[in-house]
Amino acid sequence: MEGGYEPVRASDLQCFDGVLTPLANWREQITTDFLQRQRSGFVEGLNNQLKVLKRRGYDLDSVKTLFQRLRLDLEGYRWFGIG
Repeated sequence: MEGGYEPVRASDLQCFDGVLTPLANWREQITTDFLQRQRSGFVEGLNNQLKVLKRRGYDLDSVKTLFQRLRLDLEGYRWFGIG
């Protein structure tokens, strides 16, 4: 395993065991993300809207209501000619 993981593995610290293998397996993708700083604005915006909906949605009592609210949040402005 490359990247200087051996000293951590050789230590008696077991708290890093669950992190080292995924970190080694995804090292190229992780470093590319830090070096290139490419982001998907659409995906980040959608994730943010879903998080807000989740926080507001404690009173939603069914999956149908959840998806109705999500659709209104995502497309409501266009439906009502706002923005």
